[in-house]
Amino acid sequence: MNTTALLIGLGPLLGWGLYPTIASKIGGRPVNQILGSTIGTLIFALIYAWTQGIAFPSGMNLWFSILSGIGWASAQIVTFKVFTMVGSSRAMPITTAFQLLGASLWGVFALGDWPGATDKVLGGLALVGIIIGAWLTVWSEHKDAGNARTLRQAVIWLAVGEIGYWAYSAAPQATSIGGEEAFVPQAIGMVIVSIVYALFLASRGEKLALAEGVSYTHIISGFFFAFAALTYLISAQPNMNGLATGFILSQTSVVLATLTGIWFLGQKKTTKEMWVTIGGLVLIIAAAAVTVTI
Repeated sequence: MNTTALLIGLGPLLGWGLYPTIASKIGGRPVNQILGSTIGTLIFALIYAWTQGIAFPSGMNLWFSILSGIGWASAQIVTFKVFTMVGSSRAMPITTAFQLLGASLWGVFALGDWPGATDKVLGGLALVGIIIGAWLTVWSEHKDAGNARTLRQAVIWLAVGEIGYWAYSAAPQATSIGGEEAFVPQAIGMVIVSIVYALFLASRGEKLALAEGVSYTHIISGFFFAFAALTYLISAQPNMNGLATGFILSQTSVVLATLTGIWFLGQKKTTKEMWVTIGGLVLIIAAAAVTVTI
């Protein structure tokens, strides 16, 4: 792996690491968060495509790219809902584990990443390490039946949402274009989902998110997501890091997301919980580093 590929692969560490904390800090309902985030992503994508002279795809390349965006937005709606249940510092490690299982295993078995037997063993051990690390970050010193029940519900919601995240990562691999060309249609798919979701909730008596100012404040968080998404899409291409390694590198963002959630959003932990969380985050980083050698 060359230095350029590694730096691009770590781009999501900053973008996705700060994105959930910024979105939670701005506040509003999940529909406000997803609407503003997707609009911000589309603005970012259009500006990038225009400045780089990137052509708009057509045919199946276009439709698979839009499907990818629809998958992400659908899953992110679920994730925002879980933020309101257990907080971003607990939700992010859980969703990281599910996403690693879904997208990375798809990359290995369907797309041929980690081709050798040794590669698969090392990659598999790295996945196990990341999953254990994610579990450690949600460990609780004081067991509470109500909190445990809420956490179980959150895990179920995130497991369902993984279907969308899997589509987000896997669909672009079925195209003959690069991540940069897929970026704009992906953002279009995201916006379509967020608008449909907002209209659906309005039809059920909730306030129309399109008419709320907080929705447009979330455009700021969308810029952070878009930066991460672009660098991830480039990183996941076969001539860069590949889907499996690229995805695992991107998920090191859970470290920043977890710590900023604790520090800036008041998602408190006891001293012992904090040490266990730090241990889990170190394990995640160490396991991700293993994949760089594959």
